[in-house]
Amino acid sequence: MTWFTGFVVFALTWWTVLFAVLPIGTRPDPDADPAAGGWRGTPEKPHLLRKLIATTVISVLVWLAIWWLVESDWISFRTGWLAMPDR
Repeated sequence: MTWFTGFVVFALTWWTVLFAVLPIGTRPDPDADPAAGGWRGTPEKPHLLRKLIATTVISVLVWLAIWWLVESDWISFRTGWLAMPDR
C-alpha cells in the first residue's frame, strides 16, 4: 500500500467511524426553544472533542487491521485461490 492509498483509506475509515460514533451517548434537549434557535432534537452535551479523539483512536486501529490484510498474504489476489488465472 502506498502512502497516498494509505491516507485515502484512513480518511474514508475516519469519516465512517465518525458517523458511527456521533450518536453514541447523545440525549435530546427537552427544553429547547425554537424561538431562540434551538431544536428539540439537538443534543444537550454533544462531547465533540471526546468523540473526535475516540474516532481517531478507533480509525487508527481499523486502519492498521486493513493495512495488515493488504500487506499480508492471508487475503491475496496475487497468489492462492483468489488469484486471477494466467493467460
